[in-house]
Amino acid sequence: MIRLLIVDDIASTRENLQKLLSFEEDIQVVGMAGDGREGLDQAQKLQPDIVLTDVNMPVMDGIQLTERLATELPQSPA
Repeated sequence: MIRLLIVDDIASTRENLQKLLSFEEDIQVVGMAGDGREGLDQAQKLQPDIVLTDVNMPVMDGIQLTERLATELPQSPA
């Protein structure tokens, strides 16, 4: 089972992705976050296998989030 964290500042996008991914037996959405800072906190707490992130977000964008994940959670493929 692939554990996935969705990070996007648009709530409807997060919800729609979660609905689409719910049809995949091998994917479990373990959490969702509305910005990069929240995404980083969730990733540290939930330890997902994959973080699916938007690039353009307030507070911390997806590129900054990916850089932080690569240094703080190197075992988690970002």
